[in-house]
Amino acid sequence: MNARFVPTNRTTLRRLASRASYERKTIYEILDEAFICHVGFIDSGHPVVVPTAYGRQDDILFVHGSVASRLLRNLANRTPVCVTVTLLDGLVLARSAFHHSMNYRSVVVFGTASLVEDRNEKLDALRIISEHILPGRWADVRKPNNAELQQTSVVKIPLIEASAKIRTGPPVDEKADYDLPVWAGVVPLSTVSWPPVADPRMHSYLQTPTYAQPDRFRR
Repeated sequence: MNARFVPTNRTTLRRLASRASYERKTIYEILDEAFICHVGFIDSGHPVVVPTAYGRQDDILFVHGSVASRLLRNLANRTPVCVTVTLLDGLVLARSAFHHSMNYRSVVVFGTASLVEDRNEKLDALRIISEHILPGRWADVRKPNNAELQQTSVVKIPLIEASAKIRTGPPVDEKADYDLPVWAGVVPLSTVSWPPVADPRMHSYLQTPTYAQPDRFRR
């Protein structure tokens, strides 16, 4: 496996190219940290973007949903797709309105999805998606039965064309603006969790699993 994705005409960053990364490790770390991706595709001649959960194993992204959903119907037909993920790390407050920005890490993937039809492969893909969202949960829950599997589609997208774009650091102002009496800096942001709230119909003797505790749940 190459350490870098080969930049293509679609993945090469042309504006602010210094923020680009084609390193596989960097791109996979961003994909593994986020919860939601946005999948863009053409449906009946119109552009559509759908947010959805996903999972990654090695060089494959897995997406699942109802067999009746527009997203999965299109992806199962080998429709070309664009998948994006963004992590927002901070609001960048500059001295001028023009230079306000955000610190972020984002990934763009281009590819073609294909349907996962083998039952065991589908179950494994669903496990990968579940473990991506909350590691350890799959071992505790009832697994999908045949009826549920028939109602669920899973597609896989090979990670062949991908790039990341990353901004870090303080604001970059015009030289003349640094003397302005305006506060400037970064407001850091992160995803955090609160103490779990138990289902009121849950058996009282059941304890909150360690993987759901706030101190174990950081992204």
